[in-house]
Amino acid sequence: MQETPFGPVYENVLEGIGRTPMVKISKIDTGPCELFLKLEANNPGGSIKDRIGLAMIEAAEREGKLKPGGAIVEATAGNTGLALALVAAQKGYRLTIVVPDKMAQEKIFHLKALGADVRLTRSDVGKGHPDYYQDVAQRIADETGAFYVNQFGNKANPDAHERITGPEIWGQMGQKMDALVAGVGSGGTITGLTRFFEKAAPHVEMILADPKGSILTEYVNTGVKPNEVGSWLVEGIGEDFIPDICDLSRVKKAYGISDKESFEAARDLLKKEGILGGSSSGTLLAAALKYCREQKTKKRVVAFVCDRGDKYLSKMYNDYWMYDQGFLKRPPKGDLTDLITRKHSERATVTVKPDDTLMIAYGRMKLYDISQLPVLNEDGSLAGLIDEEDILFAVVRNRDKFKDPVKSAMTYRVETLDASEKMEELLPVFARGHVAVVTKGGKFEGLITRTDLLNYLRLQVA
Repeated sequence: MQETPFGPVYENVLEGIGRTPMVKISKIDTGPCELFLKLEANNPGGSIKDRIGLAMIEAAEREGKLKPGGAIVEATAGNTGLALALVAAQKGYRLTIVVPDKMAQEKIFHLKALGADVRLTRSDVGKGHPDYYQDVAQRIADETGAFYVNQFGNKANPDAHERITGPEIWGQMGQKMDALVAGVGSGGTITGLTRFFEKAAPHVEMILADPKGSILTEYVNTGVKPNEVGSWLVEGIGEDFIPDICDLSRVKKAYGISDKESFEAARDLLKKEGILGGSSSGTLLAAALKYCREQKTKKRVVAFVCDRGDKYLSKMYNDYWMYDQGFLKRPPKGDLTDLITRKHSERATVTVKPDDTLMIAYGRMKLYDISQLPVLNEDGSLAGLIDEEDILFAVVRNRDKFKDPVKSAMTYRVETLDASEKMEELLPVFARGHVAVVTKGGKFEGLITRTDLLNYLRLQVA
C-alpha cells in the first residue's frame, strides 16, 4: 500500500479492508449525546465482515488448515459469506456458502458473481435440526474434507476486532467516548471490542442492539435464556443460541428492536443523513438512539453502519415490499382499493397501450416479474388485458409477430369489479383463474390477485 495526500493506493483489493471513516449524526435527534457511526459499509465487500473474512482465512493458512487451491465451507445468514467469497476469489480457494432462505436476493446474486457455490436451506428451523444452516455446512465439510470456517467458534473472529477495529475506533474518537453499540451475529464484533475496551478504556459501556425475537436481549437484561425463539426479518444479527465465541459479560444493557423500528431507522438514516445502510444498521441505529435519548448528560456514543443498503433495495427500501409486510400503511378507503398494492392512481401499476408492440409488453413483464398487463387507452380508460399466454399464441408460429401491436393479441372482454363491491365477490373471479380488475367511478384503479387478498387478510391478524 502506498499513502498519498489524496488517499492510499492498494496493491490489491484486500488491502482496502479496514480503516473505515467515522461520521457524526447531525440531522437526527440524539438527545443530549453525540452519536458517531463507523461506516463499515465502506469495506471492499461492503460490510464489517470483510475484517473477519480475511482474518479467519489467513489464520487457517498459518495453521496449515488451508492449502493452495483448497476448499472452504461456511454457514452464514449475512455478510460473512460475501467477505469470504471476496477473499477466497483473490486467494484462489473454492467456496461453498450455506445460507438460510430469508437472505436477500441481492446477496445471493453477489455471492454467485464472486464464484461461490450457494446452498439454500431453511430459515424456520433451529440448531440441531438437519436442515439448520450451520448443521448443513458442517455436514458438507465433513463429507468433502473442506475447511469449515465456523465463524461462531473461530477465535480469529473476535481477535480481528480486538487487534484492529477497537484501536481504529479509539483513535478516531480521540480517545474520548463513553459507549459503544453493537449487534451479535457470530458475536465476534462485540466480544473483540469488549476485550479491547476492557484494557484501553474500561469506562466505555457496551450496549447490545438485538432484533426482537432473538434470545440475546432477555439473556443480557435478566441473565436467563428464554425457551422460545421468535422470528425476525433483519439480516445478519440476532440469534437463537449463544455462539461459542460470544462474550456478553460486560454488556450493560440490551435493546430489543422490532423489524419495523429497524427498517424505519435505516430509511430515516438515508433520508436525513444520506447514509445507505443495511437492515442490521437500522437495528443498531434505533438502539443507539434509544440509549442516547435516555441519557441525562452528554455522552459520546459509537455505533456501526454494518453493511451497504444496496443489498436491500428490493426489501426495506422498496415501498411496496414495506406495504406487503405491513410496515407502511395507507389511510383505508373502506373498499376494494385497500387490497391493491400497486395503485394506478399512484402511477404504480405497470401498463401498456394498445399500439405498443408485443415486444414492449413482454419486456415489461420480464422486467417487473409479472405475467399480465392492463392495456390502457390514451385517456386512461381500460382497453383490455394481455398476458403471457396471449403473447405466446401470437408469436409461436411467427416470431415477427413480436412487432405487432398489443391490440392484435389482447383480451378485449374484461370482467371488472367496482371498488364498492364486497370482498367476497373476488372469489368467483379467482375461481375462473382470472385476476380482479378494479374500477372506481369508471376509471381503472388496479389489479387484485389471490396473493394480494391473502396478504391483506394476513395483515388483519398480524
